[in-house]
Amino acid sequence: MKKQPKQKPKKDESVVTLKDMMDPNLLKQLKEQQEKLKIEEENKRAEEEFKKREERRLKEKNKSFEELLNESGMNWKEFK
Repeated sequence: MKKQPKQKPKKDESVVTLKDMMDPNLLKQLKEQQEKLKIEEENKRAEEEFKKREERRLKEKNKSFEELLNESGMNWKEFK
């Protein structure tokens, strides 16, 4: 029993793909839309990141003395 090497199917030149059937202008429009959506998504992410940073900054700015004291790593009992 000899194993025959697997043969790759030969590509048939007559096979028509969806890309071949599509209008080139339509393909161009779809690619442009894809790029536009990518840019919008990046802008949205950047805006959300900016909002989060701003919220953290404002929260840090408005902390009470007690909160700041509790977050401090120093042992304040040593300074009494």
